[in-house]
Amino acid sequence: MILDNTIIKEFEEAGAILHGHFVLSSGLHSNTYIQCAKIFENPSRAIKVCKLLANKIRKELVEHIDLILSPAIGGIIVGYEIGRQLGVRTMFCERVNGKFELRRGFEIKQDEKILLIEDVITTGKSSLEAVKCAEGKGGKIVAEASLIKRNSEAKLPFPVISLIELNIKNYSEEELPSEL
Repeated sequence: MILDNTIIKEFEEAGAILHGHFVLSSGLHSNTYIQCAKIFENPSRAIKVCKLLANKIRKELVEHIDLILSPAIGGIIVGYEIGRQLGVRTMFCERVNGKFELRRGFEIKQDEKILLIEDVITTGKSSLEAVKCAEGKGGKIVAEASLIKRNSEAKLPFPVISLIELNIKNYSEEELPSEL
C-alpha cells in the first residue's frame, strides 16, 4: 500500500491523473484519465517508475522473454525503457488502416517469446489487437506488463503484471451518470 501511494504521488506530481469527462480510446467514458505521457516528460521520473515495473516483472515473470512489443503510441517509451532495464530487444507495432502492423523493418522471429508492454490497460482491446499482430508473425505472447491497469475487467489470455491497479469506473454511453 505504501508503494501504491508512492506511485500515485509520482503520477499526481507529474500531472498525469486528470479529472473531468473523458471519452477513452475504447469508446467508454470516465471521470478520470491517466496521461502517462506526462510521466515521460521528466526522464528521471520515467526511469524511476519503469524501474519499479521492471523489478516487478523480474519477480513475477517465470518465463524467459526474447522480445518486448509495445502498441504505438502510448507503449513505445515504457516498452523501450523496460527493455533497456531488462536487456531485452524492443519494438513497437502501429495501426495502419485500423489494424496493428510491424513497420520500420521490425521482424518477429518464429516462436519468439514476447512480453507485451502498454502504458495503461483499460479494456484490453488494443492488447488483443497487438497479440494478433505478433502471432501473425510467428511470435508467442507470454505475458503483458503495464504501468497502470485501470480496473480488473480486462480479461486477457496471459498473465498481466501491472505496477499499480486502480479501480476507475468506466461507463458506456448508455450508462453515463448525470454528473459526467
